[in-house]
Amino acid sequence: MAILQIKDLHVAVEDEETHQQKEILKGVNLKMQTGEIHAIMGPNGTGKSTLSQTIMGQPNYHVTQGDILLNGESILEMPVDERARKGLFLAMQYPAEIQGVTNAEFLRAAMNARRPKDNQISIMDFLQELDQKLALLDMKESMTERYLNEGFSGGEKKRNEILQLLMIKPSFAILDEIDSGLDIDALKVVSRGVNSMRGANFGSLIITHYQRLLNYIVPDTVHVMMGGRIVKDGGPELAKKLEAEGYAGLRDELGLKVDLVDEDK
Repeated sequence: MAILQIKDLHVAVEDEETHQQKEILKGVNLKMQTGEIHAIMGPNGTGKSTLSQTIMGQPNYHVTQGDILLNGESILEMPVDERARKGLFLAMQYPAEIQGVTNAEFLRAAMNARRPKDNQISIMDFLQELDQKLALLDMKESMTERYLNEGFSGGEKKRNEILQLLMIKPSFAILDEIDSGLDIDALKVVSRGVNSMRGANFGSLIITHYQRLLNYIVPDTVHVMMGGRIVKDGGPELAKKLEAEGYAGLRDELGLKVDLVDEDK
């Protein structure tokens, strides 16, 4: 069992206009372990994507207080690649395009990066596993020969992110709005891929605006973020309540004095 813990996390970013540091996360606390699926919901700009980027070590996000622990070890000083080797994975809302590197080359390199040098995956084993995952996600084999995300549609990029997840097999996956821009068929395929990972050795933190994704990937715990903090926790029923009543209703119920505006900007 692996444990990911976020303790009193405060994060600031530089304002593009004033060049001053602006605090986005204002004391986030969260603890999860493998075998669990957690979802974070909240209005635009409340810090959800800031949290995901900070967990993976994006250098533009500055931790001013608190800690992120993986199995009791602080990862704040670790670069992105080391965090990935430790078992963290981020599926980004807008995956980058990389010219000159095919999907297959990237996937095999990423898998081997987490294996000892004397135990690299063979080409035959890699291709056999790749074929299985492609079939699960209804992806054509030709996708693996294309440059990473180059010219991909939004739906293809999201499926490709899940393909990476299935091949790399991290301990924890942070999935940042993987449902964004997906039609219902693509949403079902992506959800099927994530659900196939569920088990004692895998945990996921799903960031989403909409309850519809959580109809297909049912979380164990739902967290609501407002004003840079987690303000309420609950089960899957909490997501359904938000869908029905909106964030303003919860804000008023909790007596919070936060504006439902884009605080990330």
